[in-house]
Amino acid sequence: MARLIEKYAEDVAPALKSQFGYSSSMAIPKIAKVVINMGVGDAIQDSKLLDQAVDELSTIAGQRPAVTKARKSISNFKLREGMPIGCRVTLRGTRMYEFLDRLLNLALPRVRDFRGVSSRAFDGRGNYTLGVRDHLMFPEIDYNKVQKVKGMNICIVTTANTDEEARALLAGLGMPFIKKN
Repeated sequence: MARLIEKYAEDVAPALKSQFGYSSSMAIPKIAKVVINMGVGDAIQDSKLLDQAVDELSTIAGQRPAVTKARKSISNFKLREGMPIGCRVTLRGTRMYEFLDRLLNLALPRVRDFRGVSSRAFDGRGNYTLGVRDHLMFPEIDYNKVQKVKGMNICIVTTANTDEEARALLAGLGMPFIKKN
């Protein structure tokens, strides 16, 4: 069982229940899913970059990603509707908690000059989106095999109703938010 599941059950859930005064244990917010999206704009010229992105994202997530296709044509970018343009994966359950554990404890601390993540990236409904410029921060990626550095978006979807509840949930799980002065 993942460490974050135990941490949530033993520490975070009781703290949230007392902080926000939930009457039921089912009302306590939890993480529903994590969606990782990797856009590969250069896949228009070189389709091998997309295959490499799929392999790297499956290594990071532990699950095969789905290839996303362009929704509409944009002539300035030489993009046609239906062309493969990126990949994404949705994690739930144990895989989700294992990925979050690696993200919080291994990957984010490896970023140079890391001071924390922004606490303003909530969407108003309790979901948090984290943009990563460099996928090499994950220890599973072999630096020598990477042709091009790719960024990714990591969206953490929670069952929280407000941003304040979601911020308390993620902070309790160990998300390194920037401290405000």
